[in-house]
Amino acid sequence: MSTSPSERIKELGLVLPPAPPPAGVYRPILIVDNFLYVSGQGPVNLDGSLMKGRAGDDLDMDAAKLAARQVGLTMLSTITTHFGSLDRIERVVKVLGMVNCTPDFGKQPYVINGFSELMADVFGTENGIGVRSAVGMMLPENIPVEIEAMFQLKS
Repeated sequence: MSTSPSERIKELGLVLPPAPPPAGVYRPILIVDNFLYVSGQGPVNLDGSLMKGRAGDDLDMDAAKLAARQVGLTMLSTITTHFGSLDRIERVVKVLGMVNCTPDFGKQPYVINGFSELMADVFGTENGIGVRSAVGMMLPENIPVEIEAMFQLKS
């Protein structure tokens, strides 16, 4: 990809929400060796409030996918706030996507595509898509999606 992640954000007209404060005793990010680990992020709206809802209940799969995309924007904000430039990231390595859903909802991979597609748009197809898991569970504060990720840093 010829443009940097920060340039891509501008080109795509993306607006990042405020980075959320930690909701417990943990670090929002941690750097170990050449890797940036980002703690689980929920979908934060531009006003700082959390998106709410449960896939298969009060959210359909497309609304849940949009929530996963919003988690991606939230994560980019967290990285920028606590780490600095997104241009120092080489690639997405690992993503764990958790979907707040009813027991019969089976579209977790589709939902987490909202996050993965955004990362591919920002970091390019080659570097924006890593390995991934997508699972269903109950999430705190009734947020629809929580995602944690690991990124490789540029040498």
